[in-house]
Amino acid sequence: MSEALTFHFDVDGSDFTSAGQASVQVKKNLRQLGLSPEIIRRVSIAMYEGEINMVIHAGGGTADVTVTEDRIIIKLHDNGPGIKDISQAMQEGFSTAPDNIRSLGFGAGMGLPNMKRYSDYMDIKSEVGVGTDITMEVNIID
Repeated sequence: MSEALTFHFDVDGSDFTSAGQASVQVKKNLRQLGLSPEIIRRVSIAMYEGEINMVIHAGGGTADVTVTEDRIIIKLHDNGPGIKDISQAMQEGFSTAPDNIRSLGFGAGMGLPNMKRYSDYMDIKSEVGVGTDITMEVNIID
């Protein structure tokens, strides 16, 4: 692949039934490109967790996925409330999800830790009252 491929998605934050649509489409796109099932799995999990976080906490956002010869770059952006304490949010089990979201089986506090676990690189920039930008990279290994 000589040129990078970029896919853009708007993540609807008003409806849980649409959560995960972008990660499903990325999974299909990566399969069509012939990437390994393990790379596809890692990207799908990391991206899904990000989508769910945008729906739960930020009212939606955008996801941009760029596929290059050596890596997949996922950039998530939202204009939500921001993350007050990133190091605390990175702890497994920590969650600020409301009870009605937890009753649906979401908000267990594994989103950000799983995003980090399944990516080779992750950077979070967040400002309270402004929003959050997350960049993840998954290296493509032959």
